[in-house]
Amino acid sequence: MKIASVMKFLSLIILILIGFAGLTQPQQKNEDITVDGMKRSFITYLPSARANYRMPLVISLHGGYSSPKEQFRIADFRPVAEREKFIVVCPKSKNIWHDGRDTKGIDDVKFIDSLITYIVNTYHADPKRVYITGISNGGFLASRLACELSQRIAAIAVVAGTMNIGEGYNPVKAMPVIYMQGTKDPIFSNKGGKKFGRRIYSQDSVLKVWADLAKCNTRPVITSFPDRANDGTNIIKKEYSNSATGIKVIGYSIVNGGHTWPGGYQYLPKFIIGKTTRNLNACTEIWNFFQAYRLN
Repeated sequence: MKIASVMKFLSLIILILIGFAGLTQPQQKNEDITVDGMKRSFITYLPSARANYRMPLVISLHGGYSSPKEQFRIADFRPVAEREKFIVVCPKSKNIWHDGRDTKGIDDVKFIDSLITYIVNTYHADPKRVYITGISNGGFLASRLACELSQRIAAIAVVAGTMNIGEGYNPVKAMPVIYMQGTKDPIFSNKGGKKFGRRIYSQDSVLKVWADLAKCNTRPVITSFPDRANDGTNIIKKEYSNSATGIKVIGYSIVNGGHTWPGGYQYLPKFIIGKTTRNLNACTEIWNFFQAYRLN
């Protein structure tokens, strides 16, 4: 009996050691690929994970004239990625993302398409669980990608932005989407209109576009969340859903919120960009939304 017990204990130790051998340490890498003859750079965050585990991929797009490094500060998905085991990639624009305006020879849709292929092939990311999020100009590109790369993207989340009108692309496939926007955003109003020489959807109207395409219920469920952080903001959630397909189209109105990432870094003073709410953690909320969806 004693020998059997010792052997059982040794077997358990061996299994534990094998398990640890299959773990990797978290890594953050500066990388680049060439698209249309141009070097396009990005930062990749790889959480610790067991070998051969096909992780989901979240591509996080910075705002105009910003950077991947700054995006990791403003919208830091890394703690969530480490806990939930997914890859985060923050790519770099050529000053701005070409979300529908004159591309000047720069095809950002092709860049993100190529980037997805690179991450899937290099790090064995799950091609059925690719998600796009972004803030401001990056959010507008996320909307464009949802229209033009719908065969590769399982869901999107847009912060401090919506979608351009009349830019030559429109949604063609039902997709789960989130739009988060402050009611006092001084850069892109949640009421839409014309900005920087282009027309943009209001938050309500862009939700309706996606909800109609997904054949969601015509009347959204509206939930209000109080100001528990005592920072002068509160949250109104508007949710459309299709019970047959499971697709949801969700809007978060950050009452008194600015051009900011909810729960993130206040990257400029409030008198310039408005308040960053502490009543909602966008990284956690977005991931909780994303993980429910995968491509068929």
